[in-house]
Amino acid sequence: MELVSKYFNELTTTELYEILKARVAVFVVEQTCPYQEVDGNDYDSLHVFYEEEGQVKAYLRSFFISDDVVQMGRVLTIDRGTGLGGRLLREGIEQIREKQHPRRIYIEAQRYATGYYEREGFEICSEEFLEDGIPHVQMILDL
Repeated sequence: MELVSKYFNELTTTELYEILKARVAVFVVEQTCPYQEVDGNDYDSLHVFYEEEGQVKAYLRSFFISDDVVQMGRVLTIDRGTGLGGRLLREGIEQIREKQHPRRIYIEAQRYATGYYEREGFEICSEEFLEDGIPHVQMILDL
């Protein structure tokens, strides 16, 4: 399994297709949540993913929302329960640090997944809110 970290203009068409396929499979089909998955933020994002035999196995993206804050999102793993999600999150944070140099990482986490982010130092900073009918909270990680 190979870690890949690229900006949008560095992705191959195959990598982009596999990223979008994985995101739609998890966030639209699996969660039965019809929404505009391709939202325009990909152009300005750092895309970090684990790839194996041409398939995206875990993925996240990050993009600036202010001069020194990036938003991380679309965090997913295809094969759950393998530890790959934790590896992706740790490596994603490191790639964001090295390539984007923000002061803070902001996320809107699904409520059930907050422990996953808290293990890496994220802290809840909002009340619960609904996004596409799914409970979320805002979280931050100061770097």
